[in-house]
Amino acid sequence: MEQNFLYKELGFKLLGICFDIHNNYGRGHNERVYQKLLLEQFIQQGLKAISQPKITVFSKQSGQKIGLYVPDFLLEEKIIVEIKASDLILRRQETQLLEYLKTTPYEVGYLINFGQPKLYYKRFIYTNDRKTFLSI
Repeated sequence: MEQNFLYKELGFKLLGICFDIHNNYGRGHNERVYQKLLLEQFIQQGLKAISQPKITVFSKQSGQKIGLYVPDFLLEEKIIVEIKASDLILRRQETQLLEYLKTTPYEVGYLINFGQPKLYYKRFIYTNDRKTFLSI
């Protein structure tokens, strides 16, 4: 089972960085501050991170490009990272990330919320072997 854990080491690095930021800066800042802190840490740790990348969204039926999705980060060209700084996470935010995984070539996404007393994080996965648009 462990061998099937996509991007395990990278995911642990990401969460370690997020926990350090949350422990050192708390939950009182806005999203922009956390974005800058994350980027600073990604660079320090030698991780390739693209801030606000434009990711193509494809139709599940036709495979045609239907739009663009701009997450907070794309980490090592493997993991989509969405960050929040709010009192709560809405189901809509979780659903949105999962739907983007279903319509892009990326398989793993993390939703991170710095705005709660304890760091909130949730890992989402939707593997490419389930995406019919990739074989069209």
